[in-house]
Amino acid sequence: QVQLVQSGGGLVQAGGFLRLSCAASGRTSSSSTMGWVRQAPGKEREFVAVIRWTGNRYHTDSVKGRFTISRDNAKTTLWLQINSLQPEDTAVYYCATDPRSRTEYFLPRTYDYWGQGTQVTVSS
Repeated sequence: QVQLVQSGGGLVQAGGFLRLSCAASGRTSSSSTMGWVRQAPGKEREFVAVIRWTGNRYHTDSVKGRFTISRDNAKTTLWLQINSLQPEDTAVYYCATDPRSRTEYFLPRTYDYWGQGTQVTVSS
């Protein structure tokens, strides 16, 4: 089992920034993929960003240049730096991990373990 505990989030004005954190514990693996997924009201969960066990990072097109995923060397803490926030970024953000590092990292259903979620609300 892997436990993911998130922190950060909140209410910000458009153009503002936030930093989300996710601490992993339990049976963590250096070969795991860790990512961020968000769910806006009335919508399905959406892939946001991922960092694979190789260190390669991918961000969905709508957040490129504004969001940055990163991870510590121990691979137990994950961050998402969110800049230039827009109202359409309003969602519950989840960190998630896939210990098997499957190639379908852009699909939320790939991830086996999830954080509790944190609300990000952007006012216009």
